[in-house]
Amino acid sequence: MTNSATTRRRRVLVVGLGISGIATALRLHRLGWEPVIIERAAGRRRGGYAVALFGTGVASATRLGVLDAVGNRLGPPVQTFEIDRSGRRRKGMGLPDLPGGPRLVLRGDVENALYSALPADLEIRFATSPVAIAQDERGVDVTMSNSATGATTSERFDLVVGADGLRSTVRKLVFGPHERFMHPMNYMIGACVLSRPIHGHATSDGLVMAEAGRSAWVFPFVNHNPTVLFSYRVDDVAGQFRRPAIDSVRAAFAPEPAGPVLSQLFDDYAAADERLFDSVEQVRMERWHEGRVVLLGDAAWCLTLYSGMGASTGMAGGELLGNMLEKHPDDLRRALFEWEAKLRPFTASLQQTAMTMRQLFTPSGELQRILRAAIIRLSNSPVAPIFKRLVRPGGLTELDIVAA
Repeated sequence: MTNSATTRRRRVLVVGLGISGIATALRLHRLGWEPVIIERAAGRRRGGYAVALFGTGVASATRLGVLDAVGNRLGPPVQTFEIDRSGRRRKGMGLPDLPGGPRLVLRGDVENALYSALPADLEIRFATSPVAIAQDERGVDVTMSNSATGATTSERFDLVVGADGLRSTVRKLVFGPHERFMHPMNYMIGACVLSRPIHGHATSDGLVMAEAGRSAWVFPFVNHNPTVLFSYRVDDVAGQFRRPAIDSVRAAFAPEPAGPVLSQLFDDYAAADERLFDSVEQVRMERWHEGRVVLLGDAAWCLTLYSGMGASTGMAGGELLGNMLEKHPDDLRRALFEWEAKLRPFTASLQQTAMTMRQLFTPSGELQRILRAAIIRLSNSPVAPIFKRLVRPGGLTELDIVAA
């Protein structure tokens, strides 16, 4: 390439060392930018919960050159069963049963593949967060603080990418308080890697216990212990954080006796070295960029786990941003506007999909539980191939959003 934008090293600050942030840094580095990544945590996260990669994620990972490293932990003969507390089971429908050949992997598989593709000289600063952001027409001045040393520094960048998650610091500093953009769905989720397979079940068995207002999902993997996802409906989200996560999860499934499977899941969740526990929120914004600051991934459009597309859109969003900057190397404003215009309709449709898929993951009440049970029976009937196409996350045109 010979244009000035790719020969002159423009600096971009990427806030967040997750899937969205690493994918963005990788794509922009290949475009000729000089990324600096900062991460508030003291080190990289390990393991993680189950994520599915549908067409968008597979296509982006392929173009980024990391698909083989991401792999696929979904191996035959995986089966998903609906179970109750006593252990009775019947054939169910899980992510492996959806059309489109989704890959089931750990979040860490995607992050590790992207991280390993970064050049060795790319600068990554841990325990570091932005505390002030000021910009003009020519650049962005960012004040950063290191929580380990207490040191504060200020540097100038050509672009700042906020890929720092649901409660984004970049979003708060530049766009406003979280309350303006975070829309609670009145659900909680908890997840971890189990210490061992579920007693009495094959390692290839996926399990779903779905009750009114609560559910537990066990996702099986090849050559790895399964993961669990708890999901339950609440009225008082704030109250869930006032006690240990395991206490809130146990209370959500009370007062009925847990039974053998739930008891094992509770015990493993309580003992896990690393676990997820959070409220389910969608982020809705009228605009994802302001001047030379742009938000990406959960910071901009959090789809929630119910969409099944968070990891895929995180990679696709970072890749597409690079595509637009390459298309308009000397017009940042136009590149960001076109990036958002191409991506926004897709993410908006996925947020709507998440509202529907939420009832399949966790029925909000008894009526929804009955309807869900009917849907599962339908999925195992002779019309299953037609039905499953209707509930596929992502839709059939998802590959088109990053083709430009």
